[in-house]
Amino acid sequence: MDNFLRYFYQDIGRVFRAFLEVFGAFFNFLNYLLNFPMRMEIIKQYESEFTTMDWILLLIANLVLVIIIILLVIGLAKLLKKIFRFKVSVKEYDALAAQVRQLQRDLLRANYEKDKLLAMKVAELAGDGAVLKDQDLLQDQAQEETPAEEAPAEETEPAAEAEFVPNSNRNTFDSPCVDPSESRFFRLTTVDNYYKTEYQPPVYDNDITLEDFCKQFRNYAASQLKLYYDLDMMRYFVAALGTARIVILQGISGTGKTSLPYAFGKFVQKDTTVVSVQPSWRERTELYGYFNEFTKRYSETEFLRAIYEGNYYRDPHLVILDEMNIARVEYYFAEMLSILEMPRQEEWKVDIVTAVWDNDPCLIEGGTVQITNNIWFVGTINNDDSTFAVADKVYDRAIPIDLDSRADAFECEMTPPVYVSTDHLNALFDQAKRDHPISQAALDKLELVNAYLIKNFRLAFGNRIMKQIRDYVPCFIACGGTELQAIDFIVAKKVLRKFESLSLGFMKDELTKFNTYLDKIFGKNTMVICKAYVDLLKKNN
Repeated sequence: MDNFLRYFYQDIGRVFRAFLEVFGAFFNFLNYLLNFPMRMEIIKQYESEFTTMDWILLLIANLVLVIIIILLVIGLAKLLKKIFRFKVSVKEYDALAAQVRQLQRDLLRANYEKDKLLAMKVAELAGDGAVLKDQDLLQDQAQEETPAEEAPAEETEPAAEAEFVPNSNRNTFDSPCVDPSESRFFRLTTVDNYYKTEYQPPVYDNDITLEDFCKQFRNYAASQLKLYYDLDMMRYFVAALGTARIVILQGISGTGKTSLPYAFGKFVQKDTTVVSVQPSWRERTELYGYFNEFTKRYSETEFLRAIYEGNYYRDPHLVILDEMNIARVEYYFAEMLSILEMPRQEEWKVDIVTAVWDNDPCLIEGGTVQITNNIWFVGTINNDDSTFAVADKVYDRAIPIDLDSRADAFECEMTPPVYVSTDHLNALFDQAKRDHPISQAALDKLELVNAYLIKNFRLAFGNRIMKQIRDYVPCFIACGGTELQAIDFIVAKKVLRKFESLSLGFMKDELTKFNTYLDKIFGKNTMVICKAYVDLLKKNN
């Protein structure tokens, strides 16, 4: 017991003494601050020796002390006022808490009833085929209806009397501008008004070739934007635009995945639209927006505005889905993947609303928006632990390009931007496919590679990939590249990428043999990208 008391005095006792010293120091502070008699005694000791400057400094010091005292008193008064203002008895507190809980229950019931009434109204409107624009219209129709007591019940047809026929005075491009605040589509109506009143189509430079386009694009990015890319990278990118509507740029952060399509928009003088994908995206409304039944407004997105506005001009335009795999791409982008697979471009339409109102935007026809052939979608991907794996259905419909390093800076002459129409660009792609078709010898070699992959890896090219190869190779050649370069790139990105789904840890010998087989078919050290990709797979597995 004595040992514990000695311990308690030396250890716990010190803690209590330190605690008491804190309060003692505070009270000493107040004592010295408010002890004016003591302060006067000290002043008397020095007043005979004070000069004029000393008296001035003394006055300033005491004024500071008085200000400190006043501030402390005000702060203490406010604190006490706040404490006593909100101090209620336990009984009163319990009564208030019960009232809050009752209000919460009433609010939940009210919301439930509101949802039921809204569902009934929507069902009624859908059954009658009526589109009611606002509450004023409902009131006007109610006043015009025949009262029940003036007509037999069996002859009364409220549904027919309440019928509203949309599009009787449909907003068109030739009609006057609509006030955006009066339309449920504020952004799209603003777009209509701009193209009705202000837009002047540019004078396009339709003499440029694909090869010159790639060179000028690279020099423009370097001279005007200080963004440096290899010429082959420009060829890969431009040829991809001639092959698919979706391009995927993947690689480590900081290699220029977003900057490349951004620079393209600046080069063709039609700024790229950047859509930042959010981790919570799970459905189509994240891209296209939705109609709010309560506000009677359509929640428009930048993505919807971009594809709608694309109907008004013929400039090539890119829409970037930045960090597209931070959410599951196949969730929110599935509908667009299906639409772009339609064989006829006239079928590329997105459903926006079920019925069209009079003052809806001009180019919403039948509740749909047309996706034009001057729009391309570019997705940027970071392959790390914070993102999702991209499904094969997305990769199969896109042209993936890896940006794993930055090109060295280089000097070039100042290069201006260009105006080039989508019609001319697409015509160049079509001309390339006629003038530079993939050779039969190359097709035979690809067939041998396909047979080898089927036999040894249970993988095959597939019809879609073969079509993309037939389209990509001519476009790449027209951009200034060679047939073998194009085949090396497209096989690595479209075919060998499927190796990632295999258990490669047990297939390193087969991968080594495959590289040897590529040398045998295409020539030694010619399929550089394919072989480097296979070596990377062997290293990582």
